[in-house]
Amino acid sequence: MGRNGSGVRAASDTTIEITFTYQGTRCRERIRLQPTPANLKRAARHKAAIEAAIEGGTFDYAVTFPESTRAKQFARCPGDVTPTGTFLAEWLLRVEPTLAASTYADYKKTVNGPLAAFAAKKLTEIDQAELEDFCAKLKCGNKRIGNILSVLRIALDNAKDRKQVSINPVAGFSYTRNEPPKETDDIDPFSMEERAAILRVLDGQAYNLVQVAFWSGLRTSELVALDWRRH
Repeated sequence: MGRNGSGVRAASDTTIEITFTYQGTRCRERIRLQPTPANLKRAARHKAAIEAAIEGGTFDYAVTFPESTRAKQFARCPGDVTPTGTFLAEWLLRVEPTLAASTYADYKKTVNGPLAAFAAKKLTEIDQAELEDFCAKLKCGNKRIGNILSVLRIALDNAKDRKQVSINPVAGFSYTRNEPPKETDDIDPFSMEERAAILRVLDGQAYNLVQVAFWSGLRTSELVALDWRRH
């Protein structure tokens, strides 16, 4: 308590300490104010407002004292006090051993790139309105937007499994912007003459592989997985 039993006292030349009881626990928090008579009165009013909120059941420790070590202790949900950037960094470390190197590299690039926009926000602050605004500002196509949201969706599914959040705002959320039709087609197949010229310089299994590729429409990964043994 303060010297006069008010629960408000000068803690240093630049801070004032207030003392109050929350959920049966005696709490002390410092406010960055020079302890002048006027500021001590201001701190006393702040303490009174806190006690009124506690009595009314509306006090949120994490909102009032976000930097306090007690904020996590009294948080209604751990995600209320966990920065999204911190969680994503820890999540990357957890999932790295389970991912292919290329997948992990893409996840890391996404987390440190576009998803850094959420780094300072608490996990529970992300909602679909935030996601819509985020997607609208991205300078990329719909496919890349979908990939970015996919990484965030997977990460927040993990946050939900770990009871950091109660809902995943990306679940069921999608974003598609209207894109103008492409001026040129990406598909540029070989002509019949080009195919014949390529096959003329090949022999053996190389000839077989390329010929199958020309006429089957198989993807590269499907081609290399073919079993060429005779049965």
